[in-house]
Amino acid sequence: MIRLCFHGAESTGKSALAAKLAEEMGLPWVPEFGRNYAETHGTAFTMDDLQAIAEGQDAAMRAAAASRPPLLILDTDPLMTAAWAEMLFGEIPEVLLGYVKAELYLLSSPEVPWIDDGTRFFGTASARARFAAQAELMLQRAGVPYQLIAGGWAEREAQVRAVIQRLA
Repeated sequence: MIRLCFHGAESTGKSALAAKLAEEMGLPWVPEFGRNYAETHGTAFTMDDLQAIAEGQDAAMRAAAASRPPLLILDTDPLMTAAWAEMLFGEIPEVLLGYVKAELYLLSSPEVPWIDDGTRFFGTASARARFAAQAELMLQRAGVPYQLIAGGWAEREAQVRAVIQRLA
């Protein structure tokens, strides 16, 4: 089984691409647990909230992986929650780094327009750049393989489609 995980700063197309391509290609996928959590509990996060988000995301990933599909699309994973912890609180609890990692991460670059959907935080150019750098550092710190996804929306979709076709 190969887990392919979308990773990167907010508002870079991760959720939209994960859902669209998983549906079109008939692949199982795990949506972002944190979005529903934020919509239900609000966005005044504490570290306990981030740990609950990581636990919920991990539980959803484990449930989806139980049937051992050849390819599983992950909208996000606890490594992204670790990047959020660093951005919001300046620290990363070790528990956030201890979850099972994906076999490949797709790192979305931040050059596309930021869209405020009511759950997003880092909309300025400097904050987006800092968050994007933190997301990449998290992948490097974890020592996991990743591929950069960049360009406009059509280019991103083509890049992700190519990765999925190569892995499927």
